[in-house]
Amino acid sequence: QVQLVESGGGLVQAGDSLRLSCAASGRTFSSDVMGWFRQAPGKEREFVAVIKWSGGRTYSADSVKGRFTISRDNAKNTVYLQMNNLKAEDTAVYYCAAGPIVSTTPASFRSWGQGTQVTVSS
Repeated sequence: QVQLVESGGGLVQAGDSLRLSCAASGRTFSSDVMGWFRQAPGKEREFVAVIKWSGGRTYSADSVKGRFTISRDNAKNTVYLQMNNLKAEDTAVYYCAAGPIVSTTPASFRSWGQGTQVTVSS
């Protein structure tokens, strides 16, 4: 099973940028897709963006399009989430996940990181 470790969260002001990283180890064919999700207090886990290791196909939620960019470095087994023009409503714990198919549904992802807190002050 793939192991995932996120980093890069923090406290920033509205309009600032952050880059989250997710280092993956133990990748298999069943973890060809990497996703970023977030969960704010009292809310359900929400899809943010997804990318395939092979080919680099990406898909992002409408709420972050134009502001967030998902990318990957196959040599480093690391996936990134570049977040620009952050808003207070982006405040959440951000999780990376690995799974076999491109999906926006958390249940489709089999491995999860521990999460990293992103707090945006207005």
